[in-house]
Amino acid sequence: MSHPTPSYPFRTTREDLRIPLSDGTELRARLWRPVTDAPVPAVLEYSAGRLTDWTATDDARRHPWYAGHGYACLRVDARGHGNSGGRPAGTGEPAPADPSAVDSADGAEVLTWLATQPWCSGRIGLLGTGAAGRTALLLAARAPDAVHAVVAACPEVGDRLGGAVPAADLHVRATARLADAARPPDPQYVGDDWARMWRERLESLEPSFPQRLAAATGQPAPGEPPGTAVVPTFAVAGWGDPSCSAVLGLLSSGPVPVRAVLGPWPHGLPDEVLPETLRWWDHWLRDVDSGALKTPVLRSWISGRWTGEEAWPSPDVRDIHYGLDGPLRTAGTASDDRYVQVRSPQHTGLNAGAYVPLGRPADLPPDQREEDGRSVCFDSLPLPEPLELLGVPSLQLRLRPSAGAGLVVARLCDVAPDGTSALVTRGALAAPPAGDPAPDAVVELAATGHTVPAGHRLRLALSSTYWPWLWPDPEPAGFGLDPSHSTLTLPVRHLAADSGAEPVGFASPTLPLPPPLHITEPLTARPERLTVHDIGRHEWRTELSPAGDGTRTHPDGLVRDEHTVTAYRILTGAPLSAQARTDHSVRLERPAIGWDVTIHTRTELRCTATHFLAHTHLTALEAGTTVFTRDWQHRIPRKGA
Repeated sequence: MSHPTPSYPFRTTREDLRIPLSDGTELRARLWRPVTDAPVPAVLEYSAGRLTDWTATDDARRHPWYAGHGYACLRVDARGHGNSGGRPAGTGEPAPADPSAVDSADGAEVLTWLATQPWCSGRIGLLGTGAAGRTALLLAARAPDAVHAVVAACPEVGDRLGGAVPAADLHVRATARLADAARPPDPQYVGDDWARMWRERLESLEPSFPQRLAAATGQPAPGEPPGTAVVPTFAVAGWGDPSCSAVLGLLSSGPVPVRAVLGPWPHGLPDEVLPETLRWWDHWLRDVDSGALKTPVLRSWISGRWTGEEAWPSPDVRDIHYGLDGPLRTAGTASDDRYVQVRSPQHTGLNAGAYVPLGRPADLPPDQREEDGRSVCFDSLPLPEPLELLGVPSLQLRLRPSAGAGLVVARLCDVAPDGTSALVTRGALAAPPAGDPAPDAVVELAATGHTVPAGHRLRLALSSTYWPWLWPDPEPAGFGLDPSHSTLTLPVRHLAADSGAEPVGFASPTLPLPPPLHITEPLTARPERLTVHDIGRHEWRTELSPAGDGTRTHPDGLVRDEHTVTAYRILTGAPLSAQARTDHSVRLERPAIGWDVTIHTRTELRCTATHFLAHTHLTALEAGTTVFTRDWQHRIPRKGA
């Protein structure tokens, strides 16, 4: 199949392929490449995202664009996902607990296959977003001689929550991924063998979150990508995405060339950056002087404008220290005790916003005044001049020695003269237990780029809980800190740093029109985020429902209907009352052939003082009849229990 792309240097073709692995498994792939007799460089995207439905729209825009500029673009479904054979990696025995170990091993075989194709020049780049970005970094570390460059957008490379146990993202993502792994192959692409493949897939499934929950120690999980780039890497993320600190970390990782862009985007690969990725491919895969290494090492969006840093760490950014008993002060009750007690109500954190912002209206954290009122705040005087932040703030706290293990949460806010409190960044730490020899606790906040205007105040807000982002500490006692031995360190960028610098900017490319996708919105859409306070029960309940739910009819006739509801509840003074639940359902239909399957997954989590208690449920139906159902019960020890 071919179609003209007159605005690009090449016409392109698209074809579906089967890639054989050494164990007999076949991976399904889709290839876009330029119409030319000469071998060309290749870009590989290896993902669990199902190329015939879930990622089809983005694939149909980006890969033909790359192909039109002279690249063979191969999009491969991971083992056990989409129409690929085998069992989903890391979902059960004998597969390892970390799916990335299998993904990178399979990916290495795909690289070998790709390099031997007659249409490939042998020069290969890796592309990935989110989990696929993590896989790209892992694969580059596994096979650096076969990979010439990487482009990673919002790579999932660790939660960076200081050992605190995540609640908002852990079970939601695990529930969705279980549902993704449980989806059947599509009979339009694999034929009648889909039912056998589906049954094999379903019988192998295991929830992945118990291992992640048990290993929530703040240290890199097994199979985590190295913190250093091993091949030339172009990394991009949006401020507010969990990956932004890791993207900054790649910049200072060593002699391998790295460039990064941090902008005002949700999770994903923004169109504006695609021309920059093409320059990256041209330089490393074609040996073309595209100017890719003449750009600033870091380009970042700071309060309405683009800035550029020629090196990272930047000589224009220096650490400024703010003592909590000097430049920042609390308005706490006077006491002879030098320690300030922080003990927050358990619903502190309800206005945190989405853990992974996807561009929905309810994703961004609202005015923080309610959260500030549930925290102990240290405020500066109104600033005499703007304060520009770029980098990773940190907080060193002297905690009361007699305190046991607990949760420390820090938020940095920009407070306007009218009292509006805007979240700048935040961080968390599972404080060391009593008797720990270290006298100080260090909280690393997420990377930020923000300008605090003159006349505004800085506010450091400390709390002992942050629900539903983090599981609360079993004991509601909170913690005490000594302000005279506690310091906030901010990365402050020189206000004249942009003087004489070349302007920085991006422009969206002209991408191919995606195949038409008909979307049917629900008749009665749920609110994206709804919070209810039951005053009589002292209970707070929050319900989340993604705006992207609804029915989608794909050009090839597939009808996909998807719905997710996540709910959290907690009692104001009872940390062990915390509960979380996610219900996820997806229905796939091909009316022309009478194919109709539905997947329901549900995860429920609660806690005791010593354990997390998890219940996971999966039901698969064909034409309304249950063909598979399974429940999992997990009892996972809490840290230090």
